[in-house]
Amino acid sequence: MTIQLYTWGTPNGRKVSILLEELGVPYAVHPVNIMKDEQFAPEFLALNANNKIPVIVDPDGPDGKPLMLAESGAILIYLAQKFASPLWPTEPARQMQVLQWLMFQMGGLGPMMGQLHHFRRYATGESYSLARYEKEVHRLYGVLDGQLAQGPFIAGADYSIADIAAYPWVNRFELHGIAWDRIPNVRRWYDEVGARPAVVRGMDVPKL
Repeated sequence: MTIQLYTWGTPNGRKVSILLEELGVPYAVHPVNIMKDEQFAPEFLALNANNKIPVIVDPDGPDGKPLMLAESGAILIYLAQKFASPLWPTEPARQMQVLQWLMFQMGGLGPMMGQLHHFRRYATGESYSLARYEKEVHRLYGVLDGQLAQGPFIAGADYSIADIAAYPWVNRFELHGIAWDRIPNVRRWYDEVGARPAVVRGMDVPKL
């Protein structure tokens, strides 16, 4: 049955559309224009009381019952597990490596980059916060570069939902003031992941 995806053109939204493209499962897109505050509409609040995209509705959830799910990291795990994808490995040690780096994105990379985006775009006169978030984002790029020096993908030898989670955020590197020559392993990974057809398609959802 068709997965219903409520999303917008943000890094968190694009994580889910990329995964759905990688899985090759049917899904219907419902744009939620956060620039017009559509995430606060009663219809969307019925899906997620936290006012955030993305949200999925799976008509054929566990035990054959519909499942409504928010939080992009949880959605990635649910979908990859539901469709028995190697993007979420079943071997415990490998799975924990993927989970560790997914949490790195969820707890660090995404929030810090999001704050840097805000202060670069909308609060340019606030120098302390801008400097603080820029320093932390650059540090996190260094962590990511060091990890990618050890293998082709973030969680090791295999492409996984950890890569899918991080890519849309790194895709905004121009806002981060990053010099690619300082992080060659991230650049190599970014080019490789960005060339995947499913990633190209998923990054174009919804069509704006």
